[in-house]
Amino acid sequence: MDEENALVVFEDKKIRKVWYGNEWYFSVVDVVVALTESSNPRNYWSMLKKREVEHGIELSTFCVQLKLEAPDGKLRETDCANTESLFRIIQSIPSPKAEPFKLWLARVGYERVQEIEDPELAQERMKNLYRSKGYSDPWIEKRVRGIAVRDELTDEWKDRGIEKHKDFAILTAEISKATFGMTPNEYKQHKNLPKQSKANLRDHMNDMELIFTMLGEGVTTEITRSKDSKHLEECKVAAKEGGDVAGNARKDAERKIGRSISTKDNYLVETEKEKRKRLG
Repeated sequence: MDEENALVVFEDKKIRKVWYGNEWYFSVVDVVVALTESSNPRNYWSMLKKREVEHGIELSTFCVQLKLEAPDGKLRETDCANTESLFRIIQSIPSPKAEPFKLWLARVGYERVQEIEDPELAQERMKNLYRSKGYSDPWIEKRVRGIAVRDELTDEWKDRGIEKHKDFAILTAEISKATFGMTPNEYKQHKNLPKQSKANLRDHMNDMELIFTMLGEGVTTEITRSKDSKHLEECKVAAKEGGDVAGNARKDAERKIGRSISTKDNYLVETEKEKRKRLG
């Protein structure tokens, strides 16, 4: 499960999901691809709905329109269904993968219920995901701590009237610009990560970059509270000030250690370098 990008994977097929109404909802067109490998899943889904209407079944009634990230990085309304509704929709899709998919779907839903009852399970599952990708335990601990710091900040913003996705992005860019001299998109380019890719920038930061990211966001949270900042403009001021604290600390550190904190290396490039060095 990729917690950052809200994806789950069934037999190498990525299925977008979103937490809504206290349960998971999955992209129906992504499920169509997983079951049929159709080259035009939207058309397949459209034709399937028309065919079932002729038999008196309205498959659209099993769906809700929710915003999911599209391949171009934008959020678009998409037909989504919860676990129960997907079981019904799958009945209308002739596929040898139907039964394995039902078992997989039930497990995904059950894991989420477990995580709600015991949040440490979700954290451990995330750590295991990073380990499977080759990240070291010290890096993972910083990454997990950074997620907690980030969540605290975004919760604070929500309580102060920040609701739109673009406003969260604006505030995040303010902190990043003040901390590193680059917005997240500029930082992705700095690390040779495609601007509109699904790659999470923080997964390509080294330990020091993660530490200064946490510092900027942690200080922003405290400034936002102390100033009782409200809505976007006031929160932007707090974000800039929090980022400035981290940025000044970064510059001081760079003077002392004699090199830049921000690197061009992404995680995969760095690990390949380390592997070559280790193997001689």
